[in-house]
Amino acid sequence: MASEEASLRALESLMTEFFHDCTTNERKREIEELLDNFAQQIGAWRLCLYFLSSTRNDYVMMYSLTVFENLINKMWLGVPSQDKMEIRSCLPKLLLAHHKTLPYFIRNKLCKVIVDIGRQDWPMFYHDFFTNILQLIQSPVTTPLGLIMLKTTSEELACPREDLSVARKEELRKLLLDQVQTVLGLLTGILETVWDKHSVTAATPPPSPTSGESGTVCPPRDLLSNLLQSPSSAKLLNQPIPILDAESEYMCSLALECLAHLFSWIPLSASITPSLLTTIFHFARFGCDIRARKMASVNGSSQNCVLGQERGRLGVLAMSCINELMSKNCVPMEFEEYLLRMFQQTFYLLQKITKDNNAHTVKSRLEELDESYVEKFTDFLRLFVSVHLRRIESYSQFPVVEFLTLLFKYTFHQPTHEGYFSCLDIWTLFLDYLTSKIKSRLGDKEAVLNRYEDALVLLLTEVLNRIQFRYNQAQLEELDDETLDDDQTEWQRYLRQSLEVVAKVMELLPTHAFSTLFPVLQDNLEVYLGLQQFIVTSGSGHRLNITAENDCRRLHCSLRDLSSLLQAVGRLAEYFIGDVFAARFSDALTVVERLVKVTLYGSQIKLYNIETAVPSVLKPDLIDVHAQSLAALQAYSHWLAQYCSEAHRQNTQQFVTLVSTTMDAVTPLISTKVQDKLLLSACHLLVSLATTVRPVFLISIPAVQKVFNRITDASAQRLVDKAQVLVCRALSNILLLPWPNLPENEQQWPVRSINHASLISALSRDYRDLKPNAAAPQRKMPLDDTKVIIHQTLSVLEDIVDSISGESTKSRQICYQSLQESVQVSLALFPAFIHQSDVTDEMLSFFLTLFRGLRVQMGVPFTEQIIQTFLNMFTREQLAESILHEGSTGCRVVEKFLKILQVVVQEPGQVFKPFLPSIISLCMEQVYPIIAERPSPDVKAELFELLFRTLHHNWRYFFKSTVLASVQRGIAEEQMENEPQFSAIMQAFGQSFLQPDIHLFKQNLFYLETLNTKQKLYHKKIFRTTMLFQFVNVLLQVLVHKSHDLLQEEIGIAIYNMASVDFDGFFAAFLPEFLTSCDGVDANQKNVLGRNFKMDRDLPSFTQNVHRLVNDLRYYRLCNDSLPPGTVKL
Repeated sequence: MASEEASLRALESLMTEFFHDCTTNERKREIEELLDNFAQQIGAWRLCLYFLSSTRNDYVMMYSLTVFENLINKMWLGVPSQDKMEIRSCLPKLLLAHHKTLPYFIRNKLCKVIVDIGRQDWPMFYHDFFTNILQLIQSPVTTPLGLIMLKTTSEELACPREDLSVARKEELRKLLLDQVQTVLGLLTGILETVWDKHSVTAATPPPSPTSGESGTVCPPRDLLSNLLQSPSSAKLLNQPIPILDAESEYMCSLALECLAHLFSWIPLSASITPSLLTTIFHFARFGCDIRARKMASVNGSSQNCVLGQERGRLGVLAMSCINELMSKNCVPMEFEEYLLRMFQQTFYLLQKITKDNNAHTVKSRLEELDESYVEKFTDFLRLFVSVHLRRIESYSQFPVVEFLTLLFKYTFHQPTHEGYFSCLDIWTLFLDYLTSKIKSRLGDKEAVLNRYEDALVLLLTEVLNRIQFRYNQAQLEELDDETLDDDQTEWQRYLRQSLEVVAKVMELLPTHAFSTLFPVLQDNLEVYLGLQQFIVTSGSGHRLNITAENDCRRLHCSLRDLSSLLQAVGRLAEYFIGDVFAARFSDALTVVERLVKVTLYGSQIKLYNIETAVPSVLKPDLIDVHAQSLAALQAYSHWLAQYCSEAHRQNTQQFVTLVSTTMDAVTPLISTKVQDKLLLSACHLLVSLATTVRPVFLISIPAVQKVFNRITDASAQRLVDKAQVLVCRALSNILLLPWPNLPENEQQWPVRSINHASLISALSRDYRDLKPNAAAPQRKMPLDDTKVIIHQTLSVLEDIVDSISGESTKSRQICYQSLQESVQVSLALFPAFIHQSDVTDEMLSFFLTLFRGLRVQMGVPFTEQIIQTFLNMFTREQLAESILHEGSTGCRVVEKFLKILQVVVQEPGQVFKPFLPSIISLCMEQVYPIIAERPSPDVKAELFELLFRTLHHNWRYFFKSTVLASVQRGIAEEQMENEPQFSAIMQAFGQSFLQPDIHLFKQNLFYLETLNTKQKLYHKKIFRTTMLFQFVNVLLQVLVHKSHDLLQEEIGIAIYNMASVDFDGFFAAFLPEFLTSCDGVDANQKNVLGRNFKMDRDLPSFTQNVHRLVNDLRYYRLCNDSLPPGTVKL
């Protein structure tokens, strides 16, 4: 006894030392090692049992329980049965004796340890495990403890972890399902008893299950029409909410937590009775009971406040139970009516929350509710709309408008931004549902829309009001417009989500939406266009003569609103084109004319350069409005393109005026003196006019000529990179893209070709001067200056090629003629910069774009010359230098080079076939050895894509198939060529599955599966006889090691596809061989594993068998590892 006492004292001091602030990490490691060694000893549990009953030190108790946990989960198989019996008897006794005095986390851990024993031994060796739990629940003194045990059992046994065999998992689930009815009955009893005991009207007996709670009296049809009326249990739901004492409160919260977890895995069935549902709804009312919370805060004591919070928590837990049931998509017929009752009772609560005609009171009521409760309620509404609305709404009796009215009130009185976003999501789900319903039943379109029209118009108006400072300043000013989260600020997210709702309503009700939005836009435009009268000339330029603080604030709000409304108008552009172009022409024309007027006005009076009284606020506002007006006009470029093709037939002056006025607005902004935000908006609009609209007369507009002159003038200051690239793209496209609706002979290609050549010549002047020649080997220029010229020129040229890569042959021909000299200069410069990875990176980007867009125009000889140059430059040493020593830029260079080769190997026809041997040898003999063993994923994805494309597009390079051979043999057994290269590629794919990178694994598995689908890879003799089962083996090992668990499903399907080539071989030879080679399992276990793998040949059963094999193999290994050394296994 003395030695046990001494051990306990020693352990207590070790634990105190371990958690002391001054203990070094080194010492902590020593203590940890000591404790681990102690835990591994056979019989350590006896000391731990003594520690548990004799100490008050939390650390010691936690450590002792961890020793038990380790023993039960990892070593239980090797524990003598006498010891097991002792542990099964002692731990529950310990729990019963001390559960009231133990800290809650120790008590919960002890419960989990006992449940772990049940997981292993119930019912065979621990037959009273579950009966004990039920007895604890039924005895008033130990009810809370029983509920904690029940919840832990539900968590640990219903969805157990890996460390059980599949058969045991299935057995446990079945055992638990057998107990569900009893358990739910007990939980219902607990909740009802507490409610009745504390209820003011305790004298009123609860309703009998048949009094309006069952379908015999109230058929679903009536239920539907009354879905938003008071439910039959309304009388009960209107009873004052009882005041519970702390103990009852605690007990009910445990019961509701148990229910929520049970509902997460039990199927919907009659076990979930109407009286249980009604009781849960009683508790859901705790969340809406503001009265109790107010009382708590009025009475002031902290005890009362805590009570108020606890009551709110009961409401949250009850709503969690409801939402668990709501989230199940599969509803049996007999449960449908219960579901309707749930909706009815929840909507009743929703009416209670939102009941008041005074908006302020609704909002303040929602503010007073627990935030988690409001979140749960929102979740309920989302589940109702996304999962069940389809089922309910089809009944004509469902009062859909009343439901939307409730949802509307609830949405627009949300106290937080997050709450409002979540509600907008629900409306988006509803609008999507409505749109798809109309598309599937076009005949009923009018009837459906009439049913919802008023609600949608109301929604639209309110959402538009919410994005305007005029109506919602206090809330909008709280939004952060500085910090980026997922590439957008809080304000941008708010606006974007709101505009999505506006757009979806526009799709359903275009006329209503337009007539709601346009007048609001007009109002704000009047203010903006009226600013001209307040502009005065001052010494240093123009000044806006609005100085009163109140006026500045109002102007700020109006400009912010105008900016938002311009985005809204831009978002709606897609609803004026296509089939509805003619019908909605006049509305669209009105919008576009206003936008053109506004952009021109902004550019003419240079609002972006004006001095203001509050420059930090008003100047960004004015710039933003100007930029948004250009962006909104750009959104209508597809409408202008459609107008262009209509105008071509009628040659209307109106269209010409629109385009030339737009150019007058854009040209002054293409300047280095204009802020980037505005400059880029103007450039994007110019690109859209040149690319999407393509009017014939664009090039002859003086404003466009001005831009040409500015860009080709060597002395003009260069725009920022991004703007320069965009303007050059626009100018190039004006000359290269075919004009719509004109025959080939009217396209004026000769003139356009000359103009394009001179444009490119001007843009590449300095770059072409870099070319070394015999007379002047190379002008000496500082390296950094050379790099700047290369970067600036190639970024522009690459973008020009990229933008026409999908266009007509003529456009690409002219483009290449203009670029030819620059391309040759690039190839001549390439060797000189091979050691400057940043320059090589840009050059290869340019060549990659050329190969993708203009390889036909470059012609075979020159393309061959480029490929040969690259193959010569990228020697083994150069590749190693790039990949190993130059960091990410060096790797990017190699990746671009491999991408160029991907384009080459995909080219149909025989032209580039001669390069295949050297490309494969470069991959397998030079690149692959360098990257194979590196853990970094750099270059690997590109290399394997190149290998895949080589196989996929050049299958006959490896497998010569002749019609004669297939006729003679009856099956196409092709002759194999280049076998060593094929085997090496497959070997590389196999190796990649042994590496940790999950993205590479997924990509390569997809490539193999694609080759099998398209080319029958797994059926080829070489694969079938020498590789098939090696691959299956590797994939099975990956599953066993759980290294790529996210891809379980894909791996299972791939194993099936490989095995299905030769099922007989798989079952008769591979599986026994695989099991024989498995270490860590004995012969008997291997036999069981083999027997359990049924000979199913369909995909679902086969993959299920694979996952069972993997699970049980892991389980057996775990068991065997836990046996004490020297254990004899019979």
